[in-house]
Amino acid sequence: MRILIFPLFLKQMRSSRKMQELAPKVQELRKRYKNDKQRMNQEVMALYQGAGANPLGGCLPVLAQFPIFISMFTVLQNMANGHAKYGMTQELVDSARKAHIFGAPLPANFFMSAEDLAGFGAGNVQTKVVLGIFVAVSSLTTFLTVRQSVTRSMAQMPDNPMAQQQKILMYISPLFAFFSLNFPLGLIMYWVTTNVWTLGQQHWFYSRHPMPEYDAKGNVVPVKPKPGLMAKLRKTTPEEEAPPPPPEPKIIRQQPSRQSRSKRTGSKKS
Repeated sequence: MRILIFPLFLKQMRSSRKMQELAPKVQELRKRYKNDKQRMNQEVMALYQGAGANPLGGCLPVLAQFPIFISMFTVLQNMANGHAKYGMTQELVDSARKAHIFGAPLPANFFMSAEDLAGFGAGNVQTKVVLGIFVAVSSLTTFLTVRQSVTRSMAQMPDNPMAQQQKILMYISPLFAFFSLNFPLGLIMYWVTTNVWTLGQQHWFYSRHPMPEYDAKGNVVPVKPKPGLMAKLRKTTPEEEAPPPPPEPKIIRQQPSRQSRSKRTGSKKS
């Protein structure tokens, strides 16, 4: 799934980069039309359209995954209830109900009773421990994903309202743990793997296409892209520099001493 929506990810990141480059101009428009919000919104949207940036581009990967997320939740919920729906046979449902991860069944959630877990052939305590660990990991990976996006993109522009919104999202992302307690284990595993994949994608993109940074005055600070792993592996060890040549010996020329006139003529003083 993540491989299929990889082109959407690239489109999202490129759109985010364009918006980051346009951030100083957007700030100027906000200051110029601060008393006329309608005109300000029109000018900002015209600026984005002229540069080919889409403010909603960041929603594309999420929207693409949303139907998959809902479908997995519905399928796992029916598997937990033992219902064969959506083209599944009863044999397939019974086989899926027997699937376990570290002793916890895939359709189980944190609030499932001990009697229901016994129907899956799983213990209550072991299942709760496994679910608790996966919920904690999913919350941590969600926080790291949002944090990486904030610290390496939007947070570099001072007084950027989008950066403030993403910072708020970063701090409320751990609340996802409370909602995921109602999710089946299989869905939580999907969320964890998605977050890990997203972390790798973002690191790869930001390393090769670093977002522009700004100083306190809003001026762009040039940033050099970091070499990738393959570039580091292909890079050979630098040859040892040859020692510098020895300095040329100084030639001291001895000037002949000037002889007196008597010595030159061979006469002696009387």
